[in-house]
Amino acid sequence: MAGAHPPGLKPRSAWDEFGQGTFAILPAAIAVIPFALLLGALAAQKGLSPLEVGLMSSLVFAGSSQMVAVDIWRDPAPWALLGLTTLTINLRHVMMGASLSLHLGGFRPWQRLLGVAFLADEIWALAERRAAMGQLHPAYYAGLAALLYLNFICWSVVGAIVGPAIKDPEAWGFDFAFTAIFLGLIVGFWRGPGTAVVMAASAVAAVITQAQLGGVWHVIAGAIAGMLAATLLSFWREEPKT
Repeated sequence: MAGAHPPGLKPRSAWDEFGQGTFAILPAAIAVIPFALLLGALAAQKGLSPLEVGLMSSLVFAGSSQMVAVDIWRDPAPWALLGLTTLTINLRHVMMGASLSLHLGGFRPWQRLLGVAFLADEIWALAERRAAMGQLHPAYYAGLAALLYLNFICWSVVGAIVGPAIKDPEAWGFDFAFTAIFLGLIVGFWRGPGTAVVMAASAVAAVITQAQLGGVWHVIAGAIAGMLAATLLSFWREEPKT
């Protein structure tokens, strides 16, 4: 049950849970800094002010879709294209939210709504890992979300301030930071050969889809393939061996 504690251990206070969530997200928050700087710098070169960049990061809080939005940004803004692109990229949040909802039994309704509002890939991954230990607490989730959210906003604004002084922000390789974050998160989910099968299925589907369709459909294809592989593995393990 979400929010339960192992036998023999005293329940931690909300502040303890918040601190542990903050500490758990710290490596990801640090790794996000170069990506946020790159986003802010590219947005500034498209004509957005530091205030506008800060508002975008605080209201959208979706790094990958923000990066794509900045890439296709022009004046006047193509609102329909921006909306469709953002929706497509963030379709994975439907699957992440459905998965995470299984562990929110100890959350009040308003806490669940806030949890969904601040859902991000790194937050979801660490919350799932915590739930696997039977200890997902609202304060722990708040610690995850608060640091990553504020950190991302601050550094994207810094990127917008210093961006005009950087001729080619992408040449610094800051965009690889996002990839590095997820590689680190994947390692934390390793549970043996079965995990390798799920990862391989997801990777193959994503690569093929990217090669055939382009765009952002590889994100959805990889997620669906991974879920199907995990489901088939669970059925195979439950079958009686003769």
